[in-house]
Amino acid sequence: MRTIHREIVSAMIISKDKKIFLGKKHAHGGGVYVDFWHLPGGGVDEDENFETALRREISEETGINIKNYSIELIDDKGIGESEKTLRTTGEKVLCTMSFNVFKVSASEDASEILVKIGDDLEIFQWADISELDKIKLTPPSIELFERLGLIK
Repeated sequence: MRTIHREIVSAMIISKDKKIFLGKKHAHGGGVYVDFWHLPGGGVDEDENFETALRREISEETGINIKNYSIELIDDKGIGESEKTLRTTGEKVLCTMSFNVFKVSASEDASEILVKIGDDLEIFQWADISELDKIKLTPPSIELFERLGLIK
């Protein structure tokens, strides 16, 4: 099996009322970690910097416009790997990933943020940060939240 590497940008979108946006991918969408809750985000294209990729991915997956929100890189130590089926060819590959996580601070409560899921997301939730340890998260998300002290 061929191995590919992807730089990934993810957004830890935090609402004014301290809820965090989590999504689940379509089971047959070809992505990684399909049965887990994760932060929205995705791969950086060749012609993009991290912030451009972040804005595009968040718009595609959540419909949330983060243009007027505070954006801050909070972690770039995460790595992961998973089998992935490439959408363009159907080829199964081992995908190694480097995660670049940005905190996106929304100025509204979660209930006031217009979400229109798309791309490869199937469902979403606004989770209480204090409840993260009770949610089936991706392995990289667990490691991230442990590094940030949000779960033990």
